[in-house]
Amino acid sequence: MELRHLRYFLAVADELNFTRAAARLHIGQPPLSMQIRDLEDELGVRLFERNARRVALTPAGKCLQEHAQRIMAGVQEAVAQTQRVARGEAGELRVGFTSSLPFTDLLPDALHAYRKRYPAVRLQLREMFTPNQFGALGRDELDVGFVRLQGTRAPEGIRIREIARNPLRVVVNVAHRLASAGSVSFADLHDEDFIAFPADVGTDLPAVLRGLCRQAGFEPRIVQVAREATTQIGLVAAGLGIAVLPAPLETVRMPRVRYLALTDPEAEFRLAVATAESAQGALLAGFLAVVAELSGADGQAPKKR
Repeated sequence: MELRHLRYFLAVADELNFTRAAARLHIGQPPLSMQIRDLEDELGVRLFERNARRVALTPAGKCLQEHAQRIMAGVQEAVAQTQRVARGEAGELRVGFTSSLPFTDLLPDALHAYRKRYPAVRLQLREMFTPNQFGALGRDELDVGFVRLQGTRAPEGIRIREIARNPLRVVVNVAHRLASAGSVSFADLHDEDFIAFPADVGTDLPAVLRGLCRQAGFEPRIVQVAREATTQIGLVAAGLGIAVLPAPLETVRMPRVRYLALTDPEAEFRLAVATAESAQGALLAGFLAVVAELSGADGQAPKKR
């Protein structure tokens, strides 16, 4: 049995007239009658009672009509869904992001704009450190990632598109000697106790902190490590030291904490979208286009965020 047999059968079942059904199908009546007889022979049942005056469905024909209608509707939906996927209007997109991205406007705005433009696409979101995102992209476990870079290069096989830059902030207790300063440089921090990420946490920040301190002529004195940025801010509030974190985290407000700007030009992170070099398709292209529109990465200079 082929789909055309069901299409022919449904036309006759709807019209209950072979002449009108043949005209609707744009074929001759004799070929249509032959196709219906072939279908009946294949099934071993009579689908229509017919004589010179009338055509009527048999009970078996009514049963096939119900099933054939569902089958043809399913085929039409399969075709439409396949075409939507090819146009990037349906399917699933796996998106990675670093932990501080939800504190920016960029990620929420991008997700909101994309969902509004492509409501049928399912978004699977995963919070991951940048190196973990690179690994997941290489293993085809992610389609696109929002990553932070500071002087590091992406691994082989990963394409990077810079979309913004985030300055770093010094987080100090309100009782700190620098709390009232509008901005500071790393040279002002040479005698400070630092709260930092552990070296194995999966972010560039430990290396960035050491590099910026060394440029200022000293080694950072790390007195406490914490794997979560919000934990570090809480330890600063407790007076255990200072921390250096991306600027979006200054939206985390605690009564005994101040965020200070850094004047060092290198005290910033590049924010980028990362994809596998082999990745392609309308689904991913649509998402990247939305991000580019929002970030100005479609030819304009990256924005400070």
